[in-house]
Amino acid sequence: MIFQKFPRFLHISRLAMASVEKNSLATLRKKTGYTFANCKKALELHNNDIKLAEKWLNEQAQSMGWSKATKLAQRVTSQGLVGVLVRGNIGAMVEVNCETDFVARNEHFKIFVDHVSRVCAQYTELTQFDGDLWKSGFEAEALRNLKAPDGKSLADHLALLIGTVGENAAIRRAICFKVNNDLKLSGYAHPQAASIASTQNVTQVGKYGAIIAFRTPHQDDELQKNLCQHIIGLNPQKVGEEGKDEPLSNKDDETSLIHQEFLVDEERTVGEVLKENNLEIIDYQRYECGEVAKNEELEQAKLTN
Repeated sequence: MIFQKFPRFLHISRLAMASVEKNSLATLRKKTGYTFANCKKALELHNNDIKLAEKWLNEQAQSMGWSKATKLAQRVTSQGLVGVLVRGNIGAMVEVNCETDFVARNEHFKIFVDHVSRVCAQYTELTQFDGDLWKSGFEAEALRNLKAPDGKSLADHLALLIGTVGENAAIRRAICFKVNNDLKLSGYAHPQAASIASTQNVTQVGKYGAIIAFRTPHQDDELQKNLCQHIIGLNPQKVGEEGKDEPLSNKDDETSLIHQEFLVDEERTVGEVLKENNLEIIDYQRYECGEVAKNEELEQAKLTN
């Protein structure tokens, strides 16, 4: 739930205020996060019926959120967060943008990134396919039209977020993975909160993200995290294939993952580490927050020149 503050209602009589049950008011405030005055007004209008009051509050917030979203729609959104969620054989990575880094650190914004990630994972879970790996990208418009568990679209929830944080925001893109048989998934976001004990079914948020699909008979969470960190840090363009992709003479220019020096141990290549640990990377995806927005600005500049 994205909480929306809207203007306090005026001219509430003392008699009307007295008619609101304190328990109902406390329950509604805790459940919705709306202001004391707005919760009181909602209960007055609906005879202390919490469900009706909550519905009315959400409708008011939705209306005002869309209004603000329309006014701010032309503002550039180059900041934001990447969210990475891995849940069993399902993975989702999303990018949500805003105008400033200040808002990107806002708790409401982080909750929204988690919400978008889980909606994408929910749709991925319903996907049926033959083979070992399914991977699909979502662009902004398709994401906005996805329905959340409450029946509202992500565009509706985005409007509430914009109304809450007071600046423009955009759901930029998403990539989803689903694996079968012996394939596994691992994901990582950087920089990451130190308090995360496990990354399973937890949406990690940061400025960068990576998901890998791999095959191995072992489970080594630390190695998998290090491989994701390597992909984030060195940005390989492909996994590479032994015998087909030859290593470049200048190691700093290497674009094949298997021929790059391993980020946490430069004495070995990633390919050597994979062989030693009997691990094969089948596919991966890397996101950097703002990179799509930068590309869009460059394309726009070309069109105007």
